Amino acid sequence: MTHDCIDVHTHIVPENFPAYKGKGRDVPWPSMAPAHACHRHVMISGKVYRTVADGSWSVPRRIEDMGAMRITRQAISPMPELLSYWLPLEDARVMCRYLNDQIAHMVGEAPARFIGLGAVPLQDVDAAIRELEYCKTLKFAGIEIASHVNGTSIGDARFEPFFAAAEKMGAAVFVHALRPAGQDRIVGAFPEQAVCFPGDIGLACASMITGGIASRHPQLRIAFSHGGGVMSILLARLVHAWNMFPKAKESLSESPAVTARRFYYDELVFEPRAVQYLVDIYGASQIVIGTDYPFALGDMHPVKTLELAGIHGETLVALSSTNAKRFLGL
Repeated sequence: MTHDCIDVHTHIVPENFPAYKGKGRDVPWPSMAPAHACHRHVMISGKVYRTVADGSWSVPRRIEDMGAMRITRQAISPMPELLSYWLPLEDARVMCRYLNDQIAHMVGEAPARFIGLGAVPLQDVDAAIRELEYCKTLKFAGIEIASHVNGTSIGDARFEPFFAAAEKMGAAVFVHALRPAGQDRIVGAFPEQAVCFPGDIGLACASMITGGIASRHPQLRIAFSHGGGVMSILLARLVHAWNMFPKAKESLSESPAVTARRFYYDELVFEPRAVQYLVDIYGASQIVIGTDYPFALGDMHPVKTLELAGIHGETLVALSSTNAKRFLGL
């Protein structure tokens, strides 16, 4: 493949975190501890949250891995568990600023290879807008947010001023599942990422439609991780409800399908037929590559997945490059 190949869904973890200097007590401030070769433990509240490889922070290692993945550029965003919505606001502001400066440093090491997606303390909309403004001064394409903020869906009216600001600034918004609903219902040894993330990102996506924020801000560029989760199956049901329930129709100026087809979705669904289904439901102009690099539940061969889905020619260029450039405002 000769054209640019852009991965919008990758994460960074800094090699170290600053020591906690806030005023809180028992604040779950992260730290790093040595692990086995080329790995470090992310420690939260004295426990290992996750063990991460050096691709999380090492620019040379990342670029080496990108070559094997046939990826030319990555949008880099924080590991979602670092978004810090649950921290006291002052602490969250410090963490988000540190993460954004770390991302800026990595982008600065290889500006032709990396695009920044920063973090904002979305538990306070005004503070989040100020940090988004800072991200724009760093020349980031936009920011990553989670599917909900401490249990409140991102489609809730309280967050509309933030999305209005993102729309006005031309900032891309990448939405990732985090601390998903339904964890208490998992049976067996499977992680929440496998079982609950698709439902959680689907709830976030639906909330942006059903609450009307996305229809009121049609220029907002927003993308959903993990193929939008259950949203592709849910969409026809939302359209049916919109047509059947007068109050639903009164509340939205356009069909849920119209809104959903303005959103972007990564193709991180692993099954080639499911990738083709995403293209059929949302359109070939709205699907982008997302790998979840450097984590184990990612897809380390995304171009092969697209090829197995029967995607070639102009459509392959769109899914691997053109759509991402439009989403990221490149």
